[in-house]
Amino acid sequence: MAQTNHATGNFQHERELKPLQQNTPAAQSQSPTQKEESEKREEIRHSIHAGSAAQVIIAVAVVLAICYVAKPVLVTILMSLLLAFILDPLVSLLEKIRVPRALGAAVAMLFLLAFLWGLTNFFYARALDFLHQLPQYSSQIRQVVAKYTKKATQLQDGTKAIMPKSQDNAIPVKVEGGPGLAEMLGNNVGTYTEAVFSLTFVPFLVYFMLTWRQHTRRATIRLFGPENRSSVYEVIKQITQMMKAFILGNFLIGIFLSIASGAVFAFLHLPYFYFLGIISGFLSLIPYLGIMLAILPPLASGLGVLHVSGIVTVAATVLGLHLFAMNVLYPKFIGKRLELNPLAVTLALLIWGWIWGAMGLILAIPITGAMKIVCDSIERLQPVGEWMGD
Repeated sequence: MAQTNHATGNFQHERELKPLQQNTPAAQSQSPTQKEESEKREEIRHSIHAGSAAQVIIAVAVVLAICYVAKPVLVTILMSLLLAFILDPLVSLLEKIRVPRALGAAVAMLFLLAFLWGLTNFFYARALDFLHQLPQYSSQIRQVVAKYTKKATQLQDGTKAIMPKSQDNAIPVKVEGGPGLAEMLGNNVGTYTEAVFSLTFVPFLVYFMLTWRQHTRRATIRLFGPENRSSVYEVIKQITQMMKAFILGNFLIGIFLSIASGAVFAFLHLPYFYFLGIISGFLSLIPYLGIMLAILPPLASGLGVLHVSGIVTVAATVLGLHLFAMNVLYPKFIGKRLELNPLAVTLALLIWGWIWGAMGLILAIPITGAMKIVCDSIERLQPVGEWMGD
């Protein structure tokens, strides 16, 4: 009986040792079929990753191509959405005092149109007054231009004295003048018609975006499955908060820059300093390009008034205010909502500016901020959101 138990124990011990022996390197080396199967699975995994990367690249290229081709439609929709975000607080305030939302949206649209009309008339009248008074500075402007023309002529004469004389067999070159104003307008009439046609849709789009806001939000959330609706609702909420912070922050910073610039321009006795301050202040909000755009109006106005010290003061004022706004005010008022690093912002401005021109520079930052929020909410795209973050 003892021998039987001993034999049974040895048999069970051998059965327990077999799995261990199969996991040894020697056992693995003796199974070439399994090794080939693992290599095939690894190749399939690499091919799947390569195919996914190629699909992502193709999808991005297709999206950018659609954005380029459909520029008028997409820019009109996004500008209408931006205006709807601007007017939504007014409509919500009217709704709190029991004004129907449709009527409140109509009132907000009328207020916006009246504001734009008044602002256009104001700036147009100031521009006409400035043009009427411009001949008063014509003599000073001619003196400044003549001084630089004289220096250019002296430089040209010096260059001719240094360079060897031209050969007699030189081939004459005929220089033709550029197209006239009428020809330029005729060539671009299609672009102007397209822009005007798109602008006519903006008031209607803004009105319907304001009146159908709740319905559109609920319908958008219902497009997704029940398990993802809470995440979609949170993404829409974050994008809304980001857009409101972006608009309000830019408006407050623009007001500050306008007041500060106007005060300096008034000290320099520039004509219509308040007019120039508003233009320069809000142009300075454009990232990177704002410095060049904001400095042109005061320099053009003070061409016959400012001396070298005044020109340096204007340039230093615009540069200092722009750097202060972008590095101090912008991160404090807007940066907490956007959370974008400077490289992502620069690439966004380059890409959207190339695709949509000037409107792309205006819409680049809010579009990129919304893309980051979407990437942060999707697990597979979270590395992209971290790359875009600060």
